[in-house]
Amino acid sequence: MRTQVAIIGGGPSGLLLSQLLHRAGIDSVVLERKTRDYVLSRIRAGVLEQGFVGLMRQAGVAERMDRESFIHDGTLIANGNEQFRVDFVKHTGKPVVVYGQTEVTRDLYDARAASDGKIVFNAEAVEIHGADSDAPYLTYSVDGSEQRLECDFVAGCDGFHGVSRQSIPANVRRDYEKVYPFGWLGILSETPPADDELIYSKSERGFALCSMRNANLSRYYVQCSLSDSVENWSDAAFWDELRRRIPEAVAEKLITGPSIEKSIAPLRSFVTEPMRWGRLFLCGDAAHIVPPTGAKGLNTAASDIHYLFQGLKAQYHDTEAEGLDLYSERALLRIWKAERFSWWMTNLLHRFPDQPEFDLKMQQAEINFLRDNDAAQKVMAENYVGLPF
Repeated sequence: MRTQVAIIGGGPSGLLLSQLLHRAGIDSVVLERKTRDYVLSRIRAGVLEQGFVGLMRQAGVAERMDRESFIHDGTLIANGNEQFRVDFVKHTGKPVVVYGQTEVTRDLYDARAASDGKIVFNAEAVEIHGADSDAPYLTYSVDGSEQRLECDFVAGCDGFHGVSRQSIPANVRRDYEKVYPFGWLGILSETPPADDELIYSKSERGFALCSMRNANLSRYYVQCSLSDSVENWSDAAFWDELRRRIPEAVAEKLITGPSIEKSIAPLRSFVTEPMRWGRLFLCGDAAHIVPPTGAKGLNTAASDIHYLFQGLKAQYHDTEAEGLDLYSERALLRIWKAERFSWWMTNLLHRFPDQPEFDLKMQQAEINFLRDNDAAQKVMAENYVGLPF
């Protein structure tokens, strides 16, 4: 089998790239290790920057998102019992859109199916060959049958544990990483959200986040130890701890219920450089990870897709190679800014083990400065709604 662009990974970034390429008349094949149902069962965040929203519209898959999503004009920052609002529209003229990543992925799968897009599920043992040559190809197996996919370019959208990043030689690649000394315990519940907007809450007991998927589906998180386990947390224990970490006025009106999903996620900041090797291009989690504070994970993947799609379109339509040649440089310039923002929010709102009193005072001063200073709120708003591509 042959295609122009081979895409490894059938998550939202790989599917979005495939759909954009299709609308530009460029052929692609997506290889996904799991089934469609498995991919759609994964619970992920759903705060979309304006850049991501624009790409969904460009890809022709925004109809349901525009109809069913929630528009958030700002967010709340809580510090103990005090809270204040950062108004995104006031400071940037733009809101963010709340629409679950699962729904984004579902819309993209439906669009690819409607266009007879080629997606190979259960593609195992994927290997990249000749990425540094003019004739790259992939090998993989489906149900024990060995397959070969020849292509012009390879897009590695296969996540942190995928084969794409590991295919770049160690003497070419440099990794940068910061592992945080805590995780997030999160639950999903069929309950109304605590507020119309997200609440980021700092407390002496640690960080908490009140977020949502829709009017009757809420997502809540509390900071926890990396050594913790979900088995240690009953639903009642989680709700009690969440109430202790959010302002009393919010806790009093919190509607609780049985969890339908519960998990613990570690936090890390990670970037690999470069994001291109020969004809292999890394996108999304294959190249970088951000802590979830600030809602940048899916959005950083979208910025990669923007730069790669523009480069591929210029290559095929105009035989112009500059976009692909500069892909890694352009993508990394924006990625490091997103990494900085996520790192800043994480350090601002979390309680670190054995944190010195001086650092606690600095956190308090930083939150007070953000509360009282319009310029500081503008900077936060600009980063939260998404820096331009």
